[in-house]
Amino acid sequence: MVEPFHSKPALTPAQAQAIQHVQASASLVRQHACERIERHLTRAGFPSATLHDILAAVRESVRVTVNFHPDRLLAGGSLVVDGLLRDGVYRSQFETGVTSASPTAYPGGDRDRWERRLFGGAYHQAGLAHRERPKYGALNLLQHPEGGAPSFGSCHVVLRSSMLARCTYTLGDSYSEPEHSGTIDVFEPLLAELLDEAAAAGSAPGRDAGGSAALLRRLLASGEEAPSSIRRDLDQYIEAQIHGDVALASDVEAIVADPSFRGTRIGERLAALASRYHVALHWHHGFQLAASDVPDDFRGSKMPPLARRVVRDFATVPGHLDAHAIGDAARSLARHPELWADWGTPGETWQHLKQLWHVLARFGHPYQGHGKL
Repeated sequence: MVEPFHSKPALTPAQAQAIQHVQASASLVRQHACERIERHLTRAGFPSATLHDILAAVRESVRVTVNFHPDRLLAGGSLVVDGLLRDGVYRSQFETGVTSASPTAYPGGDRDRWERRLFGGAYHQAGLAHRERPKYGALNLLQHPEGGAPSFGSCHVVLRSSMLARCTYTLGDSYSEPEHSGTIDVFEPLLAELLDEAAAAGSAPGRDAGGSAALLRRLLASGEEAPSSIRRDLDQYIEAQIHGDVALASDVEAIVADPSFRGTRIGERLAALASRYHVALHWHHGFQLAASDVPDDFRGSKMPPLARRVVRDFATVPGHLDAHAIGDAARSLARHPELWADWGTPGETWQHLKQLWHVLARFGHPYQGHGKL
């Protein structure tokens, strides 16, 4: 048995209760999960003791990342990156009203209902403040350079290893009310399901690794470089629900940004953010895609014409989409919705721009700016 993973005591009673509820639920199926994992280990030719090594490797090398769009607007009109710079903390959807997923983080909304079920009502006690609600990220199991869940943002923060114990995890987005959940101390139910899906025809976060045997080898290779391919299934990942505060100065080890922001106001603000809170600033490979290459069979038939419009009005690299151009379009929609009235309602257009980012993250090539196109 791997020793429990400890982090600093930074939880309110409700937050601790939420983690305990998930851990207790996962413990009920832990033994069965171990048996499933052992079958995968046997088929792959690994000794049974390897399970201990896998769990230890996950704790040693894997981090939770929180993807975000730094150039989107908060409810008061300021940039997300400026809110982070001002406050020094990453806030929940219930506090900011900003989301890259379902905008239902309010009492009685879908997010509220999902959290009630997942955490056993821990966050539905009288007098609970919005700031106590969980934040959302992803366990970056295969150490992808663009973060664990790029569909939620072009940039991400990397949380310190101590934060692993302040998270609960589900295989897939909690909006789908997934069956499998766990903690870093009871991770076996999630690992078993990952291996089952990687071995089957269906998709899983580990499918890119080449099946269950290859996934096991990757997990054992602590610190191995991330996959060279940036194309991945955006809808499959391990969601992390982060309980307690996320303070940049104490809980974050790095900010990783999209290179389309280099030399821009957003890039300057990201650099200021890293400097103020003494965290590293890195740049990942980025995404760039010609508008003419946007498919009409991924996220809907409106994507090609929307791509052409965004490129026409906002592209800095002629003919090409990137995170910077889509962010400019999103701010235009927020500030001047009348300019988009011919496209649809503000809600519809917001959804379509979100989906256009998904297209870019799924099909884009590494960012080259004005270089080789």
